[in-house]
Amino acid sequence: MTKTSPHLPELLAHLPRSAASATKVAIAAMVAIAGIGFAAPSWAQQAPAKAGSTASPAPLSSLLLRAGGNGDVRFGRSFDGVVEAQRQTVIASQVAGAIVQIEVKPGDRVSQGQILLRIDARAANEAALASEAQAQAAHATLQLATRDFERQQQLFKQRYISQAALDQAESQFKATQAQVNAQLAQASGARTQSSLHVVRSPYAGVVSEVPVALGDMAMPGRALLTVYDPKALRVTANVPQSVVSSWGPKPQLSLELAGQQGITPARIQVLPVVDAATHSVQLRLDLADANLAAATPGMFARLWLSEAAGGAPATDNTGKATGAAPTPIMLPRSAVVRRAELNAAYVLDAQGRPLLRQLRLGRVQGEMVEVLSGLNLGERVATDPAAAARWKAQP
Repeated sequence: MTKTSPHLPELLAHLPRSAASATKVAIAAMVAIAGIGFAAPSWAQQAPAKAGSTASPAPLSSLLLRAGGNGDVRFGRSFDGVVEAQRQTVIASQVAGAIVQIEVKPGDRVSQGQILLRIDARAANEAALASEAQAQAAHATLQLATRDFERQQQLFKQRYISQAALDQAESQFKATQAQVNAQLAQASGARTQSSLHVVRSPYAGVVSEVPVALGDMAMPGRALLTVYDPKALRVTANVPQSVVSSWGPKPQLSLELAGQQGITPARIQVLPVVDAATHSVQLRLDLADANLAAATPGMFARLWLSEAAGGAPATDNTGKATGAAPTPIMLPRSAVVRRAELNAAYVLDAQGRPLLRQLRLGRVQGEMVEVLSGLNLGERVATDPAAAARWKAQP
């Protein structure tokens, strides 16, 4: 007589499942009825789930989009800028000649009056020596004319010569004196011309560029070196005219430079000219002494215009609205799903279920990205898109 297996009620309970499960249960039942004396498989020993009940997965980690921002995120508008020197001089040649010596290289610090390079000055030195000789000859002629004029004056007092002879001697003396002055001026000009062949630094600074090499021909107007003052730097940025016109008397401006944020400028200058092509206004923000070490001319900088959170326009100290835009929504870049040209994120509904929603993204700031459209404040976004996708795939 065949012995009924004690697992038969459990196997029959699996009949309402899918076709695959029903097939497995039927095989197990046949084995049990036949009285085969081995235990049922482990998958046949599992207790069935109750009708109408499903296992609830673990809740997803999410981020609440608050009006005050999420984490250490800087809100507001940003504008690209560049660091430039307030004093930057392109030293050009004033004379012609071959460059025979270069004393500095880019990056060198120089003091005021320090020699930067030398131009061949042999011809200028010879001309200066000739002018000096001519000046000495003229000076000797003046000495002779002076003594002759003094003798003529003595003779006139003794009534040995006439007034006309005295006037002629005085005229000769003055003409000789004028010639001497001309020769002295010419000699001084020759010495000055000779000194122009030695190029010196106009102030203490840093050599940023040396576009010439040894043996190059220096010509009047040709740039030889570029020197700037590292103690006077500023950030220049172009801001739309509409933004500048909506500012209050004290706009909240800060700088981002070399990875450092929240830099307060020492002085803000708004140029009173609007570019007719771009309708933008140039701003010049002087850097404080504490921020000069990390800045060099040409470095990229960012100008931040702080704005109030919660979608309300920013106000100045008097409470007057400055016309700033609402606070942007910033989202971690790791929470964004990217599929080809699609940018999306999993938004949790009231029951905590993730729903994929397309986004339009804006600027990137560190590990955060601005969401231009697709999300609203107060919503929750899954921070792990992979976990949210697995959650949706569960039955």
